[in-house]
Amino acid sequence: MSKPRITVIGAGLMGHGIAQVFALAGHDVTIYDSFANTLATAKDRILANLKFLGDDEAAVHRVTLEPDLGAAVRDADYVVEAVLEDLALKQKLFAEIEDLARPDAILASNTSVIPITSIMQNLKRRERALGTHWWNPPYLVPLVEVIETEWTSAETLAFAMKLHADVGKKPAHVKKDVPGFIGNRLQHALWREAISLVENGICDAETVDAVVKASFGRRLAVLGPLENADMVGTDLTLAIHNNVLPAIEHRPGPSPYLEQLVQSGKLGFKSGEGFRTWTPAQQTALRNRVLQHLRTARDEET
Repeated sequence: MSKPRITVIGAGLMGHGIAQVFALAGHDVTIYDSFANTLATAKDRILANLKFLGDDEAAVHRVTLEPDLGAAVRDADYVVEAVLEDLALKQKLFAEIEDLARPDAILASNTSVIPITSIMQNLKRRERALGTHWWNPPYLVPLVEVIETEWTSAETLAFAMKLHADVGKKPAHVKKDVPGFIGNRLQHALWREAISLVENGICDAETVDAVVKASFGRRLAVLGPLENADMVGTDLTLAIHNNVLPAIEHRPGPSPYLEQLVQSGKLGFKSGEGFRTWTPAQQTALRNRVLQHLRTARDEET
């Protein structure tokens, strides 16, 4: 059987990377973006990524750029949206896609935190819609969270799980549609406590990062938190929680310290200062370290 035809909506940071993964796996991929300049450079960015990774550069020839939404989705078996994290925008876009795509096309959103139910609730055929949350950069991070809603059919879910496994990803089935899904809920629980430690003067931001990277962060790639809990024993885990959890940050909203950073224009890399100060050279060096680390991890797995 021929491989499903893929359409990616959005040619930005995530969209072009998602398209790259599917094209490298042998799929014909169409990319649509309403911003002409972003769309025009998508294939160049994909080719640069392929060269950096040492992957088959011919994959870029399986990518088609299409400035018309109707033409982009008309023949697609699977349409994945990767536009801005704006609920109203996503709802409007999927309403248009549903009218233009085939009735049997699978529709997916790549949102990282917005509930899929909220995005897809107004569709006429909600059974063929779901979420597929890729992680950045999508061509190096293996996880894709596949999120079903109360309406998603078993066939749609099975299609999405197999599709992503077949292109070399590790699909994780999210059985209940909740904000942040699995990965971001775990990640931001850690971030909340990290910010609290700085806010309360327990340590500075650099120390927080150093502690994570030099301790349990070293194990996380091979030892998940619940594996670790079983390894040390659920009885010890319970004893630790009885002592530690009452003191851990549990405010339901964002940290006032974080809010003050944003209000004062300290936006991290964007402004050169956030929790820490960052020169352009430091920013480039950190980005490069992350990419090289992820590339090495990917190459070791293959």
